[in-house]
Amino acid sequence: MKKIIKSINAPNPVGPYSQAVLIDGTLFISGQVAIDIETKVLFTDNIEMETKIVMKNIESILSEAGFSFENVVKSTIYTVDLNNFSIINKVYGGFFESKTAPARETVEVSALPLGANVEISVIAKK
Repeated sequence: MKKIIKSINAPNPVGPYSQAVLIDGTLFISGQVAIDIETKVLFTDNIEMETKIVMKNIESILSEAGFSFENVVKSTIYTVDLNNFSIINKVYGGFFESKTAPARETVEVSALPLGANVEISVIAKK
């Protein structure tokens, strides 16, 4: 049976989807963009801060489900500009220990929801 995960410390979905779904010990977190939980505004002024907000939103959802970044086994990073890869990668990498870092791909896309510059989704397993 699947369980819908909803954290009040992460932004509400902007469409017909859940923040995350837990099934059989596996947590699937929907792509997160940099909506600031306090202001409810998408932050796009600085790719470093934008990525940090995305990762903090993911962290809140992981925590709500009783998981941590150590449990993340797969992630996907979408960006509208691969020239930002080194900055995104540095911020993203700061949330993981190198010995437990997940599998990952990074994909450049033509656009992201709400005009975001970066969106990240993860899968975690206990």
